[in-house]
Amino acid sequence: MSILLDRDTKVIVQGITGKMARFHTKDMLQYGTKVVGGVVPGKGGETVEGVPVFDTVEEAVDKTGAEASLVFVPPPFAADGIMEAADAGIQYCVCITDGIPAQDMIRVKRYMYRYPKDRRMILTGPNCAGTISPGKAMLGIMPGHIYLQGHVGIVGRSGTLGYEAAAQLKERGIGVSTSVGIGGDPINGSSFRDILERFEQDEDTHVIAMIGEIGGPQEAEAADYIRDHVTKPVVAYVAGLTAPKGRTMGHAGAIISAFGESASEKVEILSAAGVTVAENPAVIGQTIATAMEAA
Repeated sequence: MSILLDRDTKVIVQGITGKMARFHTKDMLQYGTKVVGGVVPGKGGETVEGVPVFDTVEEAVDKTGAEASLVFVPPPFAADGIMEAADAGIQYCVCITDGIPAQDMIRVKRYMYRYPKDRRMILTGPNCAGTISPGKAMLGIMPGHIYLQGHVGIVGRSGTLGYEAAAQLKERGIGVSTSVGIGGDPINGSSFRDILERFEQDEDTHVIAMIGEIGGPQEAEAADYIRDHVTKPVVAYVAGLTAPKGRTMGHAGAIISAFGESASEKVEILSAAGVTVAENPAVIGQTIATAMEAA
């Protein structure tokens, strides 16, 4: 069992004719992901890596039965692409695109709430590495070979630290049920809390690893949810212990502006909620392994 996608999930790629989209479409196909189509307005009828291209998401869904979409659309048009996917009945959308204006993402989130919860599209990203259920399907840009199939659920704002956690686990022979990148932007489609809830309900996930960073209230909100609702061991790492207040570190989401947004404050809040916090990136795998042995 996995969350959000499995080996039967039918995937389309929006913006598939772009250089990076072509590269990662080929990678996903080689991994075994069921990429059934692509969408680029005006390029319907073409093929990429043997995959048919359609003019609209609606047409792609109608012709292929696609359930999930990977968005590689350039920043000025990405919000429209996400909303088009929501309108077409896509159930799960991953947006890789970096640099989408925050105002556009506010519009996307409001737009998605037009639909009742049972029909509302799940969105992760933007500015994320994607989602992978090892051995089943990959919807993103991560290096699939570093993930073993297993029972650790990973959720993180940082793609590269998610890779680091997976690689350290693989060195110890420990596998991952699903790894979800929620993205580093200030306004994203899904929060830590959203994914934690899914991991808590997933029978195949025995331990949860949470990769946070400075900026925003998400880690504090996750701590509240973990304390009250999560029964599984949770291990966390929070990047940015040396980051100065008020300075953007790496991307727009990583900026401290209020209490509870610095790394040290987040560590304190998570620890108080019963979360085991890794001291530095080098010991993430060992900390998770210890938690698994104790579980």
